[in-house]
Amino acid sequence: MRFQTPLVPARLIRRYKRFLADCTLDDGREITAHCANPGSMMGLAEPGTKVWLEPNDDPRKKLKFGWRLVDHENGHFTGVDTSVPNRALRAALIARQVPELADYTTVRPEVKYGENSRIDFLLSAPDLPDAYVEVKSVTQSRRPGLAEFPDSVTARGTKHLNELAAMAQVGHRAVMLYLVQRSDCTAVTLAADIDPAYTAAMDTARAAGVEVMALGCTLSPDGVDVAAPLDFRSVTPA
Repeated sequence: MRFQTPLVPARLIRRYKRFLADCTLDDGREITAHCANPGSMMGLAEPGTKVWLEPNDDPRKKLKFGWRLVDHENGHFTGVDTSVPNRALRAALIARQVPELADYTTVRPEVKYGENSRIDFLLSAPDLPDAYVEVKSVTQSRRPGLAEFPDSVTARGTKHLNELAAMAQVGHRAVMLYLVQRSDCTAVTLAADIDPAYTAAMDTARAAGVEVMALGCTLSPDGVDVAAPLDFRSVTPA
């Protein structure tokens, strides 16, 4: 998935009110960028961090920049826009580039199901059970090479696991897919210390038949693409 507009580098001044980030551009201008990430962004929002912003000239948008990447300045990047994984994964699913889901021929996003919920993707194909695929963007890493989800308490995420478990119990295929928006991680696990309720819900969901998948990303100022599968490590016996 290519960025629509070439990104420009900047330095982070501060991130505040969750969705706002003040930054300094290379030419010295201070601007406010939209931060499309409701999480804590632990370890990614320190003042002085090098970031990459996407400019826009859309008259409907008050903010003329969107924060897309953190540049760790060691050859690695983290994608901070939580809307990117769904767009990148949709392209990969349509191209049948996710091996475990490649037999599905129809990809429908944002389908209503459960109790006032929408599944990220409903996959279908003749002679196959429907597959309900929920996607989560993973950006946190507190140990080298290991990504963690979530980075803050997520009652919404726990609800999604319960909805997936209900689908699995009635015979559908249910998939919790973690898309790791970090180029420096080779595995992903759950941050049980941050949200123990989410971890407990995962145990229940897996016991009900929910599958867990993890995929990496290739990231650069040019774009974000779904990459190879990553190892998912349970923090408690499944």
